[in-house]
Amino acid sequence: MALLELQDVSKSYSGVLALQGVCLSVERGEVHALVGENGAGKSTLIKIVAGAIQADEGAVWVDGSKVRLHGPSHSQALGISVIHQELNLLPQMSVAENLFLAREPRRKVCRLLDWPRLRRMAREALATVGLSIDPATRVARLSIAEKQLVEIAKALTLDARIILMDEPSATLTERELGRLFRIIGDLKQRGVAVLYISHRLEEVFEIADRVTVIRDGQWIDTQPVDCLDRRSLIHRMVGREMEEEFPPRKARRGGELLRVDGLCVPGRVHDASFCVRSGEVVGLGGLVGAGRTELARAVFGADPRSAGRISIEGREARVASCAEAIRLGMALLTEDRKEQGLHLGRGIHQNISLVNLKELVSFGLLRLVEERRVAGRYVRELSIRTPSVTQQVRNLSGGNQQKVVLAKWLYSKARIFLFDEPTRGIDVGTKYEIYLLLNRLAEAGMGVMIISSELPELIGLCDRVLIMADGRIVGEVSGEGMTQEAIMELATSGRSRAVEAG
Repeated sequence: MALLELQDVSKSYSGVLALQGVCLSVERGEVHALVGENGAGKSTLIKIVAGAIQADEGAVWVDGSKVRLHGPSHSQALGISVIHQELNLLPQMSVAENLFLAREPRRKVCRLLDWPRLRRMAREALATVGLSIDPATRVARLSIAEKQLVEIAKALTLDARIILMDEPSATLTERELGRLFRIIGDLKQRGVAVLYISHRLEEVFEIADRVTVIRDGQWIDTQPVDCLDRRSLIHRMVGREMEEEFPPRKARRGGELLRVDGLCVPGRVHDASFCVRSGEVVGLGGLVGAGRTELARAVFGADPRSAGRISIEGREARVASCAEAIRLGMALLTEDRKEQGLHLGRGIHQNISLVNLKELVSFGLLRLVEERRVAGRYVRELSIRTPSVTQQVRNLSGGNQQKVVLAKWLYSKARIFLFDEPTRGIDVGTKYEIYLLLNRLAEAGMGVMIISSELPELIGLCDRVLIMADGRIVGEVSGEGMTQEAIMELATSGRSRAVEAG
């Protein structure tokens, strides 16, 4: 008997079907992967099981009993715990308070919060995910990866029978990912059912027992993982054959667009120097915490630097602010698109025009019709799935949100693009579309730098890759020397050297 079962579940929003007749079952002690493109309906399905929304049709069964979930607390009471892709933490509260929110230990006599016991419980919970931080630390001070591990620890404290993991690995390092897989292995041994959503197909093949594919809100197939390979799974997800994961491109390098010399960010980046040429795609690799994001933000003027020179097309530039960087033709696609790249409560058209409003203003007034026309052009060019250009960005899937960020920077008329984890949390089909866009930018003579934690992505897209360790650029690989082993050796050893084509 399945521990969790969905039968013919359907859900629509304003007449638009998000799910239609989806069936799914997860057995005790099974890791069941759920895959599909962005917008396929995965998050809607998760919300239904979590009790956050009600299905229009169909039934949900938990441990053999048909249930109608009345809210998240009801779902939790039935033993269902959810690790959401959108981290559900309160940033101004401590780690300990977040871990046991609404479940805090109380003193027996006065019912006041028992702080010593709360901190002790928090330390034990954090230890289960290998996180050694002070439970009194405010969540706002944590990195994205640390927040993700706190979210996982929080779910584990609920002693759930069914755990839904929505992109839990998106921000984790290889070591943290290994720790997560060990936790999942322990859950399997205890008979816990795990529904695992991930766009990283290598994870699906490593830890899942079965995999269900949904596309455009409909069930496509459920198979044991052993019966599939990567190509056949991608075909089921996107509904078409993809001959190559990375589109081919011939580098046509031109003149130097960006040069950075001796850039320093106190405690973060030390004496970093590099250049990006016209028509070139340069990768920036290294372990999480190596200083990659900090380097990009300092180049863009988002964070102050204590030393270093930045030159654009051979002329030294001050770049003391983001506004100055934009004026000079630079663009920064941030790692955290929701917090730093988008205004979630605004429409697609308002987000796209955000950094280039001057193009749409006449006599001090914003030309609203022209703003929507521009947005419509990018919606078509980038295949952004939306019923309207005025749709609030918060209602889009992750992949379509990322396309809106890309559209914003394309409209800015930038020539130098800094992309920080541009495909994080994006499905394989949308990834390919973004890869094609990056190639088009390079072929049009732009300079592109990509920060990515996915080594195959760096190797498949870039002409050369710079590697950072402990805040320093410690090496460069290119041509036949551009292998995962060479990148990891430099990232972990910190010895400065270059590996070039043989």
